[in-house]
Amino acid sequence: MIENKLCFDKEGLTAFLDDAFPAAARPAVGEVAFVKLNHVQLTLQPRPEMARPGNIVSGPALMTLIDVAAYAVVLAHIGPVAMAVTHTINVAFLRACRWNTVVADARLIKLGKRLATVDVRLWQGSEEHLIAQSTVGYALP
Repeated sequence: MIENKLCFDKEGLTAFLDDAFPAAARPAVGEVAFVKLNHVQLTLQPRPEMARPGNIVSGPALMTLIDVAAYAVVLAHIGPVAMAVTHTINVAFLRACRWNTVVADARLIKLGKRLATVDVRLWQGSEEHLIAQSTVGYALP
């Protein structure tokens, strides 16, 4: 296991994500709220193109947020390594996501030399109103 230390602060991580994703895609992948040791939080303002029948936010939009939050917490600890890639993602959707701010809370469970494991939870309003819980694995170059 690698010693966990921060390589990015909020501004540095935001700048990296701004460069890593096309400008048109950035509003759909969330904004960095904070960066702490083993913990990154993103927020997302749902957009009309994220709608699904029933006037809720779509699963693919939420999975994107989960994946980017996991990527962000990994990068915050390994630095600017664009080719860290998802190798597994398991999502449990727990309730419908309404048209309010979505919080993605990503916590680094394990950071190894080749793999990282992250717990990501989505909620609205408070942590008691979980929308989804996910375990994400990242392969590190």
